[in-house]
Formats: sequence, structure tokens, C-alpha cells
Amino acid sequence: MSRTRELKRVSVFAWATLLGAMLHASVAVVATTLPARYFEMLNTGVARIEKRLATEPAADLQTLESLAGWKHFPSAILVASVLYTQPYPANARRGDAKLLELAKQIGDLLANEHAQGRYTSRLDHHRDTYAWLEGYRLLERELGAAQGLRWRGALTNLISALAADVAEKQDFPWYQSPFISTSPNHYALWSKTVFLGGKVFGNEEWQRLGARVLHRFVTEEQAPDGYWGEWTRNGPTTGYDYLTSAAVALYYEHSHDPAALEALRRSTDFHKFFTWPDGTPVETINDRNRYWSVSPWGHFGFSHFADGRRYAEFLTGFLAKNELDLESLGRIAQDALYFHEGPTAPTPQDEVHYAYQLSVPAGIRKRGPWVTCLSGLISTPTTSRWYLDRQGHLSVFHEKLGLIVTGANSKNQPELASLTETTSGRVVHTPTSSRLTMADDADRLALAYNSFFAVLEVPPASDKRQEFRFIITPTGRMAEGGLNLQLILKPGETLETAAGRKVMLDEKTIRWNTEDVGNSIRHHGWKLTLPPGARLTWPIYPFNPYRNGPETDLAQAVGTVSFALSGRQTITFAVEANE
Repeated sequence: MSRTRELKRVSVFAWATLLGAMLHASVAVVATTLPARYFEMLNTGVARIEKRLATEPAADLQTLESLAGWKHFPSAILVASVLYTQPYPANARRGDAKLLELAKQIGDLLANEHAQGRYTSRLDHHRDTYAWLEGYRLLERELGAAQGLRWRGALTNLISALAADVAEKQDFPWYQSPFISTSPNHYALWSKTVFLGGKVFGNEEWQRLGARVLHRFVTEEQAPDGYWGEWTRNGPTTGYDYLTSAAVALYYEHSHDPAALEALRRSTDFHKFFTWPDGTPVETINDRNRYWSVSPWGHFGFSHFADGRRYAEFLTGFLAKNELDLESLGRIAQDALYFHEGPTAPTPQDEVHYAYQLSVPAGIRKRGPWVTCLSGLISTPTTSRWYLDRQGHLSVFHEKLGLIVTGANSKNQPELASLTETTSGRVVHTPTSSRLTMADDADRLALAYNSFFAVLEVPPASDKRQEFRFIITPTGRMAEGGLNLQLILKPGETLETAAGRKVMLDEKTIRWNTEDVGNSIRHHGWKLTLPPGARLTWPIYPFNPYRNGPETDLAQAVGTVSFALSGRQTITFAVEANE
């Protein structure tokens, strides 16, 4: 039986037990470097905050948040509060009176901004309210009577508004965007702040409300594969799933709801498998974001498990302590506050080979330095700018060279779809049905369209080479069809074709035909071998939902190699690493 099939058959906790036994037998299990690394990062970050406030003591929130990386400035109160209160060998500033005064200064600033009506005018201010609430919880005994009363008054006012929003939606059919008119991660974060606020301020109604919603998140809303779908349960919104998981993790810390711990186990499994070797979430299965940075959110939720502690350590290794924005520092403070220490166990990123398949048609496999992801996820198209068309189906990643072929999704951009067909002047760029089978001899993703189906086949990789092919089968009179591979091309680096074209990539448009391309291209240490008929285009700016339009930064542009489909055929590619 293949390992993929084993993973699907064994229950979450049984698999964790089995994996732990296997690892103890073959791999040394060691203590993690966390949370010590968190405290190091916090100490570096708080020095920046102290310096800024010393230089601009009268600055308001608008001024403080006007600089890049300083959005969600209220996160700073959690940084200072955790450093001041938490006894840990790596936390040399525990009990430092300067940190207490810094936290008080920030809290007073927030209370003043709230009184002036400016606090709630800021986007996602509910995330700042959590940081302020947690700071209040940690420092309550250190606050003066008038100061504590002022903070409490502002916080209870803010949480009361959140509670009203949570209560309104608590019985809606699904906690997903089409029903609740906001993102599930928002709703989960609102609910955990209401729940914690109820604990801190002794408001039993808030506690019951937050617990009811969050218990439903962990028992009904989470997909069996361990993610919380934002549009539907049919597939994840991977980056934002870290936020929902963090909300569940905080709920568990203060409720000890066993269902929440089980949900965190499933969440750990999902995220550890669908993370590239560079720490970024696999974009192929994401229906909202084409790319996402390494996340600091919710590491403490993973830390209940040996492999989760190692996963958190793996992610933290990519977070540059001198470059963290203010909210990321706040999330690192949350991780440090709630982290569960213990031994670690290897994650998929530590292994030479692994394969993992979801119950929905998506899976990932690592063979040596190569990692490939196949997605046959299908979702009903929406006019909402926030959700992309699920039109990408293959990503190819190399441990040293990074992402080479991306299956990232877009919106109303068939030129970036893996496969298209044109009938009666209408371009179809998402499949109508799909099936994924993963096996040691090859992984195969079948994708059906109106006039043909394609089988995307990925055979085993060698150390230097990963092949893949599209097998096209008409189901009648085949409509005009197309195949596109999105390539991660690097501005400022050379692109060279077998036909003799060579250029340093910049913003200038490239539209090369078959005679310009030949049978291969080279770039960034890799070579892509192509079948006859390839055309190459650069740059293409994908859709960005936050802009409600195309990207403008050349760094986010992609190139494509494209082919016309002409009936029954097999189109074979190979990526070779020449690093």
C-alpha cells in the first residue's frame, strides 16, 4: 500500500501515534529552540518600538502607522507586556520597569484614540483589540486605578460591538463568506476576542457566545482535511487559514475544549504538508491569494504536538527578526506567551520523500529536491473580487531553485489557466470535473472540460529532473483549446531559449513564437524542455483582489509558455536543475 493511501486510512490521532513511534525508532528527537527564539526576536523588535516612541512621544496612531511595517501598531502593547511578565531564560528583560512604562504609554495612547473616535476607523482594528485585551490581562495588577478603569471602559465598549456582530451570525447556515458576508477568519477572530473578553471581565454572556461559535468552528466548520474553507469547504484559503487556526488555538488555551485540540491536530497536519521547503504556503490550492509570506500566526497551536513544535521551529527559521512588521511581532509575542515546550519530531520538510493526498482532489509529493502539487479543486465561480477562479492545477518547486512552475489561481484571466477551450466565442478556463490518483509509479490528475479531458501525469523525479505530461483526449468534436504553464521568472536575470534568443528580463514585453523559443528555455539555474509549438509571453500581471485589478509590481509578474491543443495528443515537459 502506498504511503498516500496509508495517510488517508489512518485517523489523525492514530497516525500521530504511529508516526511518533516510527520517528523514535529512526530519528533522534530533540528539544526545540522555541520559545527562546521568539524572545530574541521580541527583544530586537521592542528596541525599535522604544526608539520610535522616544523620538516621537506625541505621535498619534495615524502617524505611527504611516510608515511601512508599522500597521497594527497596537500589537506593540502585547510585545512589551509579554516581555515584562514572562519568566524565561532567554527573556532578560522580564520585570524591566521601562517595558511596563512602555506598555502603559501605548495603552493610554489607544484609550485616547478610542475616545477621539479614531481607533475604530482603522481596517481590522478588531485584531488590535485582541492585543490590547491580552496586554490588559497580563498587566491588570500593575495599572493604576484610573488608568485601569479607562482601559477597561474602552475595551468593554469595543468587545461589546464585536459581540453584537458575533451574535447576529451565530446561527447562520455556514460560517463562510457567502453566508456571513465577511471572511471566516474574521468571524473566528472576533469570537475568540469576545470569548477572552468574557473571561477577563467576568462577562458570562460573552464567554458563552464566543465558546458556542468557536466550538462550532472546531466540530462543524472545519473540513475533514484540517482547513477552514473561506468560500466553501471544497478547498482551502491557505494563508488565511493560519488566522482561523490561531483563533481556535487561543480558544483552546482558555477553554480546554477537547474538540478544539482535535481540530488543532488536523490543522497541524494540513499546514505541515502544504508548506513549501522555503516556509511559504503552497499556492496551488489557495482560492484567494497567489502568494503568502511565511506566517507567524498560531505557532502555539501547533506546539501541542511534537511534529507541530518542529513545524513552528521550521517556520520561525525564515522570519528575519530585524524585518518583522509590528503585527508579526505581536503574533510572535502571542506564540511566546502560549508556546508548549517539549520534544520535536520531523516534519515533511525534513524528509527526503513524502506524499499526501486530501479527501478533495489535491495532493502533494516530495521526491528528493523536487516537490510537486496537483490541484483538481473545483469551486463555483463568483463575482466577488476576493475569490479567484480555480484554474491552476500544477506547481513544481525545487529545494534550491524555489518555485519554477506555479499553479496559482487568478480571476478572469484565461491566459493564466492551465487549460482552456473556446466555444461560441466563450472561453472556458475552469474544469467541470476532476479526479486525482496518487501512486508510486505516477500521480495523475484528470480534468474534464466540455469537449475534451486531460490527464496531467507526474512520474517519479530523479535528483536533477522532473518530468510531467498532459494527455489530451477529445470527447467529441473538440473545441479550440489551449495549454498554459505559468513560469516564475526573475526580473534582472537572463532568459535564454534553444533557438538563440537571450534577454535580461525587465518590464519590456516579450512575445516569442515557436521559432524564437525552440525546444527549451533556461533561467535561474533551471532548464525547461518543451515540445514543439511553444510560445512565450512576459510579463503578465495577475489579478490582485486587494487592488481589484492587475498587479503593478514586476516582481509579481509571471511568464507563460503556451500551446494550441489539436485533438488527441500527449504534451511532455521536463524541468532540469542546473544550479
